[in-house]
Amino acid sequence: MNDPRWASIDAFAEQNRENILRDITRLVAVPSVEGTPEPGAPFGAGPKAALDKALEIAAELGLQTCNAEGYIGWAETDTIAEGQKYLATITHTDVVPEGNGWDADPYTVRVRDGWILGRGVADDKGPSILCLYALKYLKDSGVELKYPVRALLGTNEETNMHDVDYYAEHYPMPAFCFTPDAEFPVCNGEKGGFNGEIVSPVLNDGVILSFAGGVARNAVPDRASCTVRVAPDRIKVIEDVTVEAGENGTTVLHGWGKSGHAAMPAGTVNAIGLLVDCLLQSGVCTAQEQAYLQVLHTLHAATDGSTLGIAADDGLFDPLTIIGGTIEMKDGVIRQSFDCRYPTNTDPEKMTAALEKVCGTAAHLENLTSRVPFYIAADSPAIQTLINTYNDVTGENKTPFTMGGGTYARHFPYAVSFGPEHTDLEIPEFAGPMHGANEGAPFEKLMEALKIYILALLRLQEIDL
Repeated sequence: MNDPRWASIDAFAEQNRENILRDITRLVAVPSVEGTPEPGAPFGAGPKAALDKALEIAAELGLQTCNAEGYIGWAETDTIAEGQKYLATITHTDVVPEGNGWDADPYTVRVRDGWILGRGVADDKGPSILCLYALKYLKDSGVELKYPVRALLGTNEETNMHDVDYYAEHYPMPAFCFTPDAEFPVCNGEKGGFNGEIVSPVLNDGVILSFAGGVARNAVPDRASCTVRVAPDRIKVIEDVTVEAGENGTTVLHGWGKSGHAAMPAGTVNAIGLLVDCLLQSGVCTAQEQAYLQVLHTLHAATDGSTLGIAADDGLFDPLTIIGGTIEMKDGVIRQSFDCRYPTNTDPEKMTAALEKVCGTAAHLENLTSRVPFYIAADSPAIQTLINTYNDVTGENKTPFTMGGGTYARHFPYAVSFGPEHTDLEIPEFAGPMHGANEGAPFEKLMEALKIYILALLRLQEIDL
């Protein structure tokens, strides 16, 4: 690495290794799943507490801080004058529910074989701490900044991103922003999103008494359960489904799958789909229930949308994906949520028509929402600055890519996602992916990312925005 600033950056990172691990541990320790809105906590007490902790850490690092009514907060290198152009990073301190399958407390960081484990270490509390330390370097080094830098800390990324909506409405947007909430090297495009629910009619006099599964709509569920009004010996047991006798002659079925992020379903096993197949193969349900379950089977049969008639591939983004995230039964009605990430050669109208055809009279769609695909040209100056910095530090020769995940980047006029994940790095058996059990991140790669972020922010000072 021949950048004259590298020795100083490397020394700073090495001097702060223990402090960074300590502060990631402190932030992860605050459970921050979205909850009931409260005064000063628009997304619940958990996200508010996590934002407060992140701002407390930022203040300890000597940074100026601001809490924007609990919607979002930030730290910055110096006061940003009205009308002044500035750079920003944006991460989030809210997390998805912990889910099942953890080997230890999700909110207590563990270190094993160079990996740190805990809910949010990768998504996105670990990267939040990296951004705060990057700003600490910029401030402490005394370097003159053409563009001040603000580290935004969101509280509603995992659900609705209303935090950045609030920011856009009340504050000037940065000249350029990157979010450390994806994979390296640089993601300059995100698929569109299409979400909703496949809803049954009221299942009168049915066999299914309860059905529950999933912890988040944007995660493949690894556990699901249902109770049916039949004896256990009438259930055809299939792989990864267990059956036990319930009360009053009922049977309880449990599906055991493998969780993962909705945008990257390869290698996952959907526990809801397992139970749907078990019930269909057992043939114990009423005709009305069978018809609805057949719709769900069509949803769960493939994650590329092919069984639903919505498969799409534009050559720019990866092909379409769709998963069923959560299922619940209330007052005789079953609701199956779905999460679809789609490329540019389809749209929600086409997909809605295809899904309605699959549903027929057995089900209907409710609560449909969508967002269009997002793309920033790879040859734009800021994106080139980031990709060149990544390649200079790592010695690689990577190019920008597009993805199915949705990040804050699409909410800003000029923004991309920039690490710190590495998709080519094998996850050890004791660790898990973002949104999964035993969520893990390799600590050395986080430290490398910190150095990349510092150098990138310095180099972004040298371009015209």
